[in-house]
Amino acid sequence: MTEQETIPQDQAVADDAAAPGAKAVYDARSLGAPRMALFGLQHMFAMFGATILVPTLTGLSVSATLLFAGIGTLLFHLISKGQVPAFLGSSFAFIAGYAAIAPNGEAELLPYACLGVACAGLLYLVLSALFRVFGPLRVMRFFPPVVTGPIVISIGLILASSAIANCETNWPVALVAIAIIIVANIWGRGMIRIIPILLGVIGAYLVAALVGEVDFAPVAEADWIGLPVLWDNTVFSLFGPGFNAGLAITAIITIMPLAFATMIEHIGDMSAISSTCGRNYIANPGLHRTLLGDGLATILASLFGAPANTTYGENTGVLALTRVFDPRVVRLAALFAIVFSFCPKFAAVIAAMPACVIGGVSLVLYGMISAVGIRNLVENHVDFTRSRNVLITAIVLVLSLGIAYSASGAVTIVVAGVTIGFSGLAVGSVAGILLNVVLPDDGAPTAAAVEELAAQPASRPLKRGEAVSAGEGALADETVAAGVAASGAVAGTEAGVVAAGGETAPAASEDGAPRALEDELENERIG
Repeated sequence: MTEQETIPQDQAVADDAAAPGAKAVYDARSLGAPRMALFGLQHMFAMFGATILVPTLTGLSVSATLLFAGIGTLLFHLISKGQVPAFLGSSFAFIAGYAAIAPNGEAELLPYACLGVACAGLLYLVLSALFRVFGPLRVMRFFPPVVTGPIVISIGLILASSAIANCETNWPVALVAIAIIIVANIWGRGMIRIIPILLGVIGAYLVAALVGEVDFAPVAEADWIGLPVLWDNTVFSLFGPGFNAGLAITAIITIMPLAFATMIEHIGDMSAISSTCGRNYIANPGLHRTLLGDGLATILASLFGAPANTTYGENTGVLALTRVFDPRVVRLAALFAIVFSFCPKFAAVIAAMPACVIGGVSLVLYGMISAVGIRNLVENHVDFTRSRNVLITAIVLVLSLGIAYSASGAVTIVVAGVTIGFSGLAVGSVAGILLNVVLPDDGAPTAAAVEELAAQPASRPLKRGEAVSAGEGALADETVAAGVAASGAVAGTEAGVVAAGGETAPAASEDGAPRALEDELENERIG
């Protein structure tokens, strides 16, 4: 039984850490099946733009992409115990890999690129094992909010250029999408207020159709029902008389290193989702489970000719806007994606969506992602009067954004005649992690000191908004359910959500005993 299933009905709605006074929904069943279905559709539409863009750019199948985005999301939820409201969609990080092997989207070369992506997914399993062996507390001390905050900020800002480029195709239609989302979210009532993305997509799509921005010819030609996967597009089709072992090895060597960037992005996404939902998913179900789910979803998708999967920042933006944090809603979105993958006509309708509509919706969502990163820094009280924190943040932001917007768009190195590119986000993330380790941090506790504090009983419950930090602050460790931080968000517990606002929220250990660490931390201040 998942954590969400154990939440009583009267606790399904709690104060949201992101907005004092607003309501956060952790059990969407309290809203009824029709509303849950609408929330699921909203998540599906939120991921459509970016998810479908990847096969459009690489030559992969749109229908297979939808199918394995849905299957991959369900697999991720199964492995992560159904607790994390994350959707897995197409990863942009591997586009360079596809282009290196199949520069023009050649159908006979794409399976080799997919083989390389499948091997890259194996690296997720290795990192997952490390988290399992050493635990999140020891590993996540390398990812405090002074590192993860700027990374999350960079994710949104790097995506922003694609949103602007799409908006530039027709700014009036894009502004319609933006206006609908803002009006629905700020002044809407009832359901209107909590489905702004879906309303923005539908409204702007209709306007685009009226002004002649939509070409429905491919929709009329498409069949109603069809299989989303073709054998010739799968990796399995390679193993025959015409198998090119040299090309396969080249694809593996070229594409596997890209996984280091996506794994770091995964950690940033988990930090963003945890901060948005006020729950510590890095500790429970744990990064070893989320990484394993992400990796297996990537391997499965690539074997059948679909793009690599990754946890989607777009859907994190939807979570922040709607404040509906129930993973069941995301699983509904996955089911919708699977069903629609068998309808080529529906895929054609989505593919016909103008770029300006996608751009208007994305502009809001990408901004929300960066806002979550800023909130991560603020809530954990990262002290920017300290030169150490200023330098780490500055280096992460400049490297991530500077390289992303440079002429090459990546830092490239040549290994054995093979050119490997590292994205700005990967370089900035690694630099931030190394600086956090190397630069002195006077007064920061060791891992042993943090563990000792975690083992001590507390004298009173936490207040909403309190969080204990390791180094500069971190995501609360729910395994001790006391607020010991490991990465950088709001403390969470099994019995209550630690949120902003000032009320007292019950915090409980695994045996139900209340805990807190504030009294101990008055003597040994962290961060």
